[in-house]
Amino acid sequence: MPLSMNRDVFITCAVTGSGDTVAKSKHVPITPKQIAEAAVEAAKAGAAIVHCHVRDPETGAPSRRNDLYKEVTDRIRQVEVDIVLNLTAGMGGDMIFGDVEKPLPLKEQGTDMAGATERVSHVAECLPEICTLDCGTMNFSLGDYVMTNTPSMLRAMAKQMTDLGVRPEIEAFDTGHLWFAKQLVEEGLIEDPVLIQLCMGIPWGAPDDLNTYMAMVNNVPSNWTFSAFSIGRNAMAYPAAAVLAGGNVRVGLEDNLYIGKGQLATNAQLVEKAVNVVESMGARIIGPAEVREKLKLKKR
Repeated sequence: MPLSMNRDVFITCAVTGSGDTVAKSKHVPITPKQIAEAAVEAAKAGAAIVHCHVRDPETGAPSRRNDLYKEVTDRIRQVEVDIVLNLTAGMGGDMIFGDVEKPLPLKEQGTDMAGATERVSHVAECLPEICTLDCGTMNFSLGDYVMTNTPSMLRAMAKQMTDLGVRPEIEAFDTGHLWFAKQLVEEGLIEDPVLIQLCMGIPWGAPDDLNTYMAMVNNVPSNWTFSAFSIGRNAMAYPAAAVLAGGNVRVGLEDNLYIGKGQLATNAQLVEKAVNVVESMGARIIGPAEVREKLKLKKR
């Protein structure tokens, strides 16, 4: 794919994620009410799409509870601000191995393995316009944690999402994930228009240097729509990199807690900064209606 700047850009805000960030910033939303409010604030700041995980309201730990997803969804849909809702379907594939000499049995604390239907059950109940599909297995962060998404699991989840009329957003953490995404499309399990999120800088997937980033971009078919982000210190450099390479933008407290050195951010502030970057480059921010038309989404 040639380097070609995107002139009509949508922003996704990933408002909370499932990482251990609650203790690091008071701005990370925890309860369904807080998550919904953060999503609305991000939309008002310029995000067309909000990407939502849920957390245990008491502990802040990541959760897969359908009632929490339902409350977040209902709260967002009750406001008069137009938002494209994107729910994660990445939970339920976490394996924590034992020590290096005795990897089995798996450690009970942290391991969370569920079947395809269970992993997509909240999507079936809430019917967001988009949901994510983490398109591969990888060593994730430190220790003995493996994010597990087998080919059979991904095929089953992709089919269920497509049958529900929900657009999968394929999250690719390395080039092999893009390879398998093409296979899902070839098999008819994911329909056009194809939506990809390039996830850069997550240990131990694709690093976020520009050579690797462009290798990822060059593996995205020209008729697909992609966004890109990085985490941590390079997160706010990636809006420019994404747009310059022909993509769209993702920011939010799932990926990065800071607006500047030592300055904790809100989701809305991260979106506002991304808007400024995009518009300063001469591109235009598009809203939910144009995103729905572009991605052929079913408004709920």
